[in-house]
Amino acid sequence: MTEDMKGVLERIESPADLKGLTSQERRILAAEIRETILNVVSKTGGHLASNLGTVELTIALHTVWDAPKDIIIFDTGHQAYPHKLLTGRRDQFHTIRQGGGLSGFLRREESPYDVFGAGHAGTSISAALGFAEARDLRGSDEEVVAVIGDSALTAGMALEALNHAGELKANIKVILNDNSMSIAQAVGALSYHLARLRSQPLLHSLEQRAKDFIQHLKVGRKAIEHAAEGLKLGMAHLMSPGEGPVFENLGFTYLGPIDGHNTEELIEIFRAVREMKEPVLVHVVTTKGKGVEYAENDARVFHGVTPFDTGCGKFQKKEDGNPTWTSGFSQTLLELAEADERIVAITAAMPDGTGLAAFAERFPERFYDVAIAEQHAVTFAAGLAASGLRPVVAIYSTFLQRAFDQVLHDVCIQHLPVIFCLDRAGLVGDDGATHQGVFDLSYLRLMPGIVIMAPSDLQELADMLLTAVQHDGPIAIRYPRGSCPRPWEKRKPRPIPIGRGRTLREGSDVALVACGSSVITAEQAAEMLHAGGISAEVIDARFVKPLDEQRLCAAARKCGRMVVLEENALAGGFGSAVLELLSVEVPACRVSRVGVPDRFLEHDTQQAQRREVGLTAEQVAERARELTGAAGKRDARKVESPEPI
Repeated sequence: MTEDMKGVLERIESPADLKGLTSQERRILAAEIRETILNVVSKTGGHLASNLGTVELTIALHTVWDAPKDIIIFDTGHQAYPHKLLTGRRDQFHTIRQGGGLSGFLRREESPYDVFGAGHAGTSISAALGFAEARDLRGSDEEVVAVIGDSALTAGMALEALNHAGELKANIKVILNDNSMSIAQAVGALSYHLARLRSQPLLHSLEQRAKDFIQHLKVGRKAIEHAAEGLKLGMAHLMSPGEGPVFENLGFTYLGPIDGHNTEELIEIFRAVREMKEPVLVHVVTTKGKGVEYAENDARVFHGVTPFDTGCGKFQKKEDGNPTWTSGFSQTLLELAEADERIVAITAAMPDGTGLAAFAERFPERFYDVAIAEQHAVTFAAGLAASGLRPVVAIYSTFLQRAFDQVLHDVCIQHLPVIFCLDRAGLVGDDGATHQGVFDLSYLRLMPGIVIMAPSDLQELADMLLTAVQHDGPIAIRYPRGSCPRPWEKRKPRPIPIGRGRTLREGSDVALVACGSSVITAEQAAEMLHAGGISAEVIDARFVKPLDEQRLCAAARKCGRMVVLEENALAGGFGSAVLELLSVEVPACRVSRVGVPDRFLEHDTQQAQRREVGLTAEQVAERARELTGAAGKRDARKVESPEPI
């Protein structure tokens, strides 16, 4: 590389600067983008392998289409770091996923190039179709492009959108980024179909040669078009025997597969596609983790990463060394499944993230990865439960939102024994607003007949799993991201009576009532209050539904003041449940709720987010002092916290 060819990325202030680059400059640019992503993500954490795989694709997209006039929508957004680097955010890229910095996903508020935000999979084609129809209604001429991964294509709404777009014959372009991966290996019949297409690299070139040959025949235009179409479909059937061209049958012109790391070929094809005024799907094959050997070799591990050594890929050790909530769930479920053959496990494309990879290895015949299809996962579980099994549905809290109706209609109304294990419940830190698990208590609590539990440590999690397996009805366990602050005593699990909390500390001045991860915060706050002469009772509710009404009412009558803690939205959550109870049974008790206010929390560390909503021990202690009238007696600086509710 000559001196004058270095530093291509630093010359790119907007996609317009890509238009005049030479092929050699584009190769240099791709290498610089990968180097930048690797250096930054190794320090901040974030999505690595998915972004390394979309570098050439993103360069080609922005070279051919004219964003932001032309609409480019990235599905999910965790593969859009190259897009951020090419759209005026290079100088801020080191702040990605940090408090006050760039989001790890796409956000309309962040840039005019982020025309549609997302953090959940499967939304891009529906949104693109909306943009395309709005364009046609107002008579403008911008192009609309959706970039979607092969696993995101399994999401129900993505297929619904393809079906609708084909019916409308809408002028949209879908770029299928096929790396045969989600976070884990892609699964399902559609994945198999793509694998068959992927194995036929000559399909596009043969088809085009046939069209070129027919164009020279001295026959009418309609006959030419008919013959070309027949040849195209015939070759698709021939080269994908027994399957047929799925996308063509949905009304899309299918082109591919294309090498997603050959920038020049991508640009050539995209330029041709841009001139087509019909639904087109371009099948692009990429390699997740491209250009970094350890990320290519283990794309599952290097999908979403914490800080690591760029030289060898070794991750930094965790400071506390405590086991994670996910690992505690995984170990306990294995032990229970050994003793109970009714237990089966279901995940939606996240066997590693939910802790079910070990279950899949030990009990492959009792494990189901349904791909990115949370709605199907829940109703599938309902069918298993109705047949006498005990399905465990392990899905992140934020993703179970996508199956709200299935939980209500297919599970709860029929009172089926489906066990929902909600990982990443509560504040999730740097993943930001799209991934905050702070709504599950609210959206589940309104469903009749469901039991909701929240463990404060790993032993309680183990006890709750056993309780769930033995319970004859729908039941949910929610637990947070990261490691458990307390060590795991690791005794044999014991069932917990449904609706029974526990009092961890007796007190008379104020009651601190918490569920889940907030219990430890309540205990710490009680110690601070004790040092100042305030007697605080601490209750681990354990159950959000049904509440331990007797215990809570007794504490309310004894103390007359209560602070309720939860890592959930205040609207309709645990604190709301307590207020509903006490407003009838002990209306004289003064109640202050601490939780997530009525707004979306942006990306930051989990600790910073807890401080933002008043969930640190110091802030909770201050809230209790305000209730008891002792706040003015402190000498220390007052900790800012939300007003009592």
